[in-house]
Amino acid sequence: MTKTSNAPKFSITWDYRCPYARIAHDHVVTALRGGASWDVTFLPYCLGQSHVEPGETDIWDRPKDDTGLFALQFAVSVRDQQSNHFLDLHSALYNYRHDQNGNLSDSEAVGRIAQSIGINVDAVMADIASGRTLETVKDEHTRYAESHAVWGVPTFIVGPAAVFVRLLDRPKSAEDATQTVERILANIGWDNLNEFKHTSVPR
Repeated sequence: MTKTSNAPKFSITWDYRCPYARIAHDHVVTALRGGASWDVTFLPYCLGQSHVEPGETDIWDRPKDDTGLFALQFAVSVRDQQSNHFLDLHSALYNYRHDQNGNLSDSEAVGRIAQSIGINVDAVMADIASGRTLETVKDEHTRYAESHAVWGVPTFIVGPAAVFVRLLDRPKSAEDATQTVERILANIGWDNLNEFKHTSVPR
């Protein structure tokens, strides 16, 4: 999602099942649509794999057991091969899951959403069938779990620093979204602050 060569660069993890990831990604996508000049890498992170206990079979070897992995693979295919549609699909799948309580494993429902956006669904399904998307999700999930100790979503990554962020409200505007994300980015490098959490939900 490169804007300019000198644009602020960061990565952010996602799994469509997490409501807090939905809020954070809504900020990022809204800001990008509003003209934010960031170079953003969207990284799939499988919450099912993160809950595999030692000695259990990895979710990569039994992907149908995970309720979110199909949608992750579908989005990764669009991200990599039909990138002009990625932001629209990304928002649509979050809305489908959290506004409609949609089943992320329902390939027909996900396909209809993608088709309405203009995505070549047959190409995506062929990509998934090839095994490439599963390997990509596995590789990116594993790589950042090892290199940055990523353990959940949404995690913002800037250089060697990784920070799990929990926002409470969706953006009110593109300006609000941009300011929120830039405030997060400005504090990621402050490694002396390890945890800052209200004791109750502030309202």
